[in-house]
Amino acid sequence: MTTSLLDVAGVKVSPDHYIDGRRVPSATTFELFSPIDQKPLGRIAEGLEDHTEAAIAAAQRAFPAWSAMSASERLPYLERFAEEIGKRADDFCRLESTDAGVLLSRMRHGVVPRAMLNIRWFAQHALELQNRPIDTEQAHHIVRHDPAGVVVIITPWNAPLMLSTWKLGPALAAGNTCVLKPPEWAPLTCSLLADCADAAGLPPGVFNVVQGTGASTGAWLVGDARIARVSFTGSVPTAKSIAQAAGANLVPCSLELGGKSPFIVLEDADLDGAAATGALMYRNAGQVCLAGTRFLVHEKVAERFIATMRSHVAKLNVGDPRDEATEVGPIIHPRQVERVEGFVQRAVAAGAELLWGGERHDFGAQYFKPTMLTQVAQDSEIVQNEVFGPVLTLQTFASDEEAIALANGTDYGLGGVCYGETGHATEIAKQVRTGFIWVNSFGIRDLAAPFGGIKRSGVGREGGDWSFEFFCDVKDVVVPKKPFKASFSHR
Repeated sequence: MTTSLLDVAGVKVSPDHYIDGRRVPSATTFELFSPIDQKPLGRIAEGLEDHTEAAIAAAQRAFPAWSAMSASERLPYLERFAEEIGKRADDFCRLESTDAGVLLSRMRHGVVPRAMLNIRWFAQHALELQNRPIDTEQAHHIVRHDPAGVVVIITPWNAPLMLSTWKLGPALAAGNTCVLKPPEWAPLTCSLLADCADAAGLPPGVFNVVQGTGASTGAWLVGDARIARVSFTGSVPTAKSIAQAAGANLVPCSLELGGKSPFIVLEDADLDGAAATGALMYRNAGQVCLAGTRFLVHEKVAERFIATMRSHVAKLNVGDPRDEATEVGPIIHPRQVERVEGFVQRAVAAGAELLWGGERHDFGAQYFKPTMLTQVAQDSEIVQNEVFGPVLTLQTFASDEEAIALANGTDYGLGGVCYGETGHATEIAKQVRTGFIWVNSFGIRDLAAPFGGIKRSGVGREGGDWSFEFFCDVKDVVVPKKPFKASFSHR
């Protein structure tokens, strides 16, 4: 039995799971709605325990042959995978814009090209990992990166295509087989990704997609003793549950958990440049984990900075993400809108001052005005907790030491931005406790560089060799240069 394809934004997409190279329906389904206008998009197959069991079993069966290939033998499969994504670029753009509310312009110019690069770059980089030698006086060491086994990948709703390929690229290139659980609020581009894998000729079971909720489908996947790795991007509470379930089987986890990143504006900063970059923090309706959401501004320039940023924010177009002119789209789900609104209302009730925004936008039910709050205490909820919406806070400081203390004064440590004279800003950036920080810039990323956070922002690093260190079992093959003589005197 095969379920009829959904027609979403003119794109035909399957609502079913993709297991062992074929579509698998479910007797249990859930309804999906567009954040743009709350219209139903169709019913999606919900993963039950027999689906997760089948997906993991399929991945297990596929693992011996896929892992036995060299990186160069896997390369053509992954090159074709990236090509198939490119062939359906417009479909991916329209689908994710409708399904997740992501800006169509961002999909076209950023996300889809990056998704293709994620697959290609890691496939190429895997060629460099084979049998790295370390030569010492005593022995030749051959350092191998062997595939770990079956990998479970769980991605969030704010960037389903980009983050899925960001994890699939190194996992597959290393020789693992994968089970992907898409976000239940935005699963459709992951389903289309399965079609691309199928068209590229990936062997059955190498890549599987099982849809459903984190509480049931996700829990069955991460609690299975047969899996070798879990890679998750999402919330701290969910990460704790995943780590606990995986820990029972000693399964390593990579956890990227969002942030409450500082955006520091020093006295010697280019205020217009900082304000223009600051307005970018509202992109994707603020649903960006690496955004600088806590503005820390030197008291001597605060008034001028606020006026300058206000003018930039006033020009932002809030509206339908399918319109190329739109710069701020909808919030993903009614529950998330209520959460964002609750944060703002409680902050104002506690004495915060609204500089702009603070309420729903009249464009639609799931649109919220770009918001900035000031007069907020360092220990307040709005400063300490991730809102994940178009809501920023602004605090002032009088010295570098105070700026650093404020920047480091949360339980998060993912990213950051620091604007000022380059040398000065760089010195401040070095002292901010975070996984990465941009100086006089924002969003510059390279696949060779590490990505990840500290404290509650996550465990581990993704990107470059760091991805392969996680998705592989690293083995040292030691070949002595001289005949070995056994002795209890050496270790």
